[in-house]
Amino acid sequence: MRIVVFSDSHGSFNSVLRIFERNRNADVFIFLGDGEREVENVSCLFPDKQVIMVAGNCDYGSLLPQVKTFSFENAKAVFTHGHAYGVKSSDGLILRLARENNANIALFGHTHCRFYEYRDGVHILNPGSAALPRDGNKPSYAFIDITKAGIVCAHVDL
Repeated sequence: MRIVVFSDSHGSFNSVLRIFERNRNADVFIFLGDGEREVENVSCLFPDKQVIMVAGNCDYGSLLPQVKTFSFENAKAVFTHGHAYGVKSSDGLILRLARENNANIALFGHTHCRFYEYRDGVHILNPGSAALPRDGNKPSYAFIDITKAGIVCAHVDL
């Protein structure tokens, strides 16, 4: 199973469209907030794709939840935008959120910086920003491949 994870598109319809076009074989798309409208608009062009979203701090008036969980095969992910979990200073609350939800994958955005670490049995992943990176890298997204052999996470330049 392939899951595409992206965040912080901040109005860039074209960035979101490129992510969907490049990943036509993905099983699930998870959006971590700050660009709800363009993700909704692009996902209408791909009605056969499962898209799961949470609200970001710039998704004003959003009715989306702040935190969601999703189980697939031998994995469970918990995901949030991250602004309510202090992710700009530490990933400790994200790791705690994963433990509280019995998740082995924790996803967050908000910082606009790529991050991946496997710690204490949890894959902690920030895909970076699809439009406005702050880490000196190109805009990006990430994928998670879940197989019987295990879980693989990687970043992709957009």
